[in-house]
Amino acid sequence: MDPFIILLALVGIVILVASLIASAVEKKGLPLVAAFLALGAMLGPWGLGLLDIGFDSPELHVLSVLALALVLFSDAVTIDSREIKKRWHLIWRLLGPGTLLPAFLVTLAAHWLLHLSWPAAAILGAALASTDPVLLRSVLRSPALPSTPRIALRLETGMNDVVLLPIVVLSMLALQPDIHGSHGVGRNLVGLFILGPVLGALVGWVGIEMLSRVRRGPGVRRDYESLYALGLALTAFAVAEMAGGSGFLAAFAAGLTINAQDDELCECFLEYGEATAEMLLLLTFVALGTSLIWTGLGILSPATLAFAVLAVVARTIVLFPVLARAGITGRDRRLIAFFGPRGLSSLLLVLLPVFAGVPDARQLFTITSLVVLLSVVVHGIGMALFLRKHEDAADTTARVSGAAVPAGASAVPASGSAVPAGGSAEPAATPAADEPLLITLDELQSLSSGDRPPVVADVRTGYRDEAERAAGAIRLDPNQAARDATALNLDKRDTIALYCA
Repeated sequence: MDPFIILLALVGIVILVASLIASAVEKKGLPLVAAFLALGAMLGPWGLGLLDIGFDSPELHVLSVLALALVLFSDAVTIDSREIKKRWHLIWRLLGPGTLLPAFLVTLAAHWLLHLSWPAAAILGAALASTDPVLLRSVLRSPALPSTPRIALRLETGMNDVVLLPIVVLSMLALQPDIHGSHGVGRNLVGLFILGPVLGALVGWVGIEMLSRVRRGPGVRRDYESLYALGLALTAFAVAEMAGGSGFLAAFAAGLTINAQDDELCECFLEYGEATAEMLLLLTFVALGTSLIWTGLGILSPATLAFAVLAVVARTIVLFPVLARAGITGRDRRLIAFFGPRGLSSLLLVLLPVFAGVPDARQLFTITSLVVLLSVVVHGIGMALFLRKHEDAADTTARVSGAAVPAGASAVPASGSAVPAGGSAEPAATPAADEPLLITLDELQSLSSGDRPPVVADVRTGYRDEAERAAGAIRLDPNQAARDATALNLDKRDTIALYCA
């Protein structure tokens, strides 16, 4: 069958299945990736026999490279710099000893238990020190998870890949005899640590400057800003690779530059770009689940099982004492130390030497697959138990994004009942978790009496002229909100209450 048709069918199946089952699977507390590994097995040679994606498959190569590049980009573009400044001591421990010490322990175990060379063992150590954001998704979105573990895990999964990637690349250089020599190694080091990040940052800066100019002119539709962010990620990767640099670090550097320059684009990227990156990750899981990941079960032995167990628990062993010195005690420390699943991030990192033709790299992938399968079981069960235990006791949290009712204007709440102009609104019934909460007149007046009152913005799509603007509100075109906010010199720290009746 035509490889293009196979890839197209795989994309379609993953999008359909993800859309239909994601919510139900997460409500059960099960890891979503387990369902997609099962889907891959069903489509693979041991199931319906429709797909058999191997190491030599161009589809796997494209999917894995795109997935890793977009993961690094989306991780960088969604980093909360304010949280990093507030919790720098915690982040340093997570990305320093909390990441490098587990990688070192796994490297030692791979060398002694599996008799691998030091560079090959270092690749395994780095790949298996990476925590997986897709496996953690249901936990990170659960209101049962306290704020400190949530922020710590989100920042760790968003930043540890860029710490571990250079270890993988440098170990690959050591295993490739054709690039030995000071000139070849030096060129690769310059490409990895200088050329890639510099070109990525340049692409990100130029891209945002161009976007800002267009915003001040005809404007850019918000949905196209999401696509624009993806375009910057892919462009940064391609430019760096063509120049001999690291496309992956370029994608990360582009994301950091966008994060620093344009908060509005970052919020926009969350709505579409992050979902696209996650879809690619799930798609890659299905591709690997057809046959490749299951090869890990074929190498079971006392030595490989002992190594897999150590690789799964190494992070917990290291982080539990390390976090005690960060002032985190009790439940928060246990949650951060336990929730460190190995998943697609590990597989993507170890696929890099496979695609580069590094000797015996396929063996490293097989070992990594065994650890990932064990982690899916162990951490998946742990996450399911945690979510079910705290399901009823957790506080419900919701994003305030509905309608704000300014004085002298009327709005229609989610319930459909009208709020009289100038009157007070009765508190709306608590909506479902996926419905927006409303801000009543009393709540808005209470916020307005604070030190930093909110800005009321009229964002109605049916808005026709100035005479209809809500009393006391500014006007933001919902399709050109960034441009209008910039023109009005709004402070990015302001809270904006939206009137959208």
